[in-house]
Amino acid sequence: MSARARLDVLLVDDDARIRNTLRGVLEDEGHKVAEAPGGAEALQALESRSFDAVLLDVNMPGMSGLDALVTIREMAPSTGVIMVSGEGTVATAVQALKRGAFDFIEKPVDPEHLLRVLAQAAQLTELRRSSPPASGDGDLGILGQSTAIASLIADIRRVAPSQAKVLITGENGAGKDLVAEAVHRLSKRADKPFVKLNCAAIPKDLVESELFGHEKGAFTGALQRKVGRLERADKGTLFLDEIGDLSAESQAKLLRAIETGEVDRVGATDTIKVDVRILSATNRDLAEAMETGEFRRDLFYRLNGVPLHVPPLRERRSDVPLIANHFLAQSCAAEGRPAKRLTPEAIAVLEEYRWPGNVRELRNLMERAAILVEGAEVRAEDLAPWLEAGPAAEESSGLRGEIERREVDAIRRALEQAGWNVTQAAAGLGIDRTNLHRKMRKYAIARR
Repeated sequence: MSARARLDVLLVDDDARIRNTLRGVLEDEGHKVAEAPGGAEALQALESRSFDAVLLDVNMPGMSGLDALVTIREMAPSTGVIMVSGEGTVATAVQALKRGAFDFIEKPVDPEHLLRVLAQAAQLTELRRSSPPASGDGDLGILGQSTAIASLIADIRRVAPSQAKVLITGENGAGKDLVAEAVHRLSKRADKPFVKLNCAAIPKDLVESELFGHEKGAFTGALQRKVGRLERADKGTLFLDEIGDLSAESQAKLLRAIETGEVDRVGATDTIKVDVRILSATNRDLAEAMETGEFRRDLFYRLNGVPLHVPPLRERRSDVPLIANHFLAQSCAAEGRPAKRLTPEAIAVLEEYRWPGNVRELRNLMERAAILVEGAEVRAEDLAPWLEAGPAAEESSGLRGEIERREVDAIRRALEQAGWNVTQAAAGLGIDRTNLHRKMRKYAIARR
């Protein structure tokens, strides 16, 4: 869908003046606009017809925009929803994106920015409608059965066959590289090169050489011609990981290469034509980086054709047992050791943990268990010493504080008397092991 396509837009805002202003902006571009003064009315409109995109105010009386968003995503899962707010905060934006919003725009709305984001949201809507999820599970290397992961995999399957650029966001260790590989594997370029570049792992003065290549003698140390990643990925896919770490100069040159489809090797006089689909990923907040001038807005809008967000492990805890058992079996086999199983108490501990390192941390933990744990079972007490202690409980005052301090003293005393055997200490306290592990993490109790 091109940026000039005529769109069917649902505009939801309780302020009639704002609706009139935005309607004017949209209708001037030839878009068809339906209005709703609140969340309930928006849901009624969606029951009777479909829209290419929804502009949804956050703060409305009755049903808030965030609450309406959840229902809209259920009623019209293909439709891109753009949240609009006059009191934009990072927390609100994060909430909106987690609940399935395509993007978040602050008031007063910049018309050009609105139209650009609207076109991108409508493009995603069209992709979702025209490319239904493929049947069969297929091994994409992405483990999980939670709603969040099922939704992500469905979007990957819809977006992959297109030529759209994809920006993958998510925390470190969440699996952004696996998503990029899955998009390439399901794309029409699957039999062509898949080339990766971690922008944070290359010294800044060598990034341009890695991206664009260089001629022999172009700079000190350039002893022979080097073919850059863009040229190597011709007819295929280039995955730029940690794109937020690119220098300003490299961003400008990458933008030019994307716009022209041409590559200039460092030190060369001729340009080279390339046909490359670009996937990029970042754990940085690029919206904030744009505000501070660290990341170019024009490059962001070039790369952010279709956004895919990889949820952190703590937001899909139901996937933890499946992933943990997979990594444990894989690690035992790789080390030539007998298979091990996680006890129910161990699984409970893993499900409760906050996973700051996400899937990567879980994989490393299971590898450690495969090597260091003796016997056929991996127990909760085997894992507890390897998990980061949670933040110490804030010092409470009054009766609550006194109860917590006494509880900490009792737990520590029981553990010391049992030689830090968690099972024995739990029995002495009259609670189960899982509960004791939970309290140890809550109060950051560890052996000194």
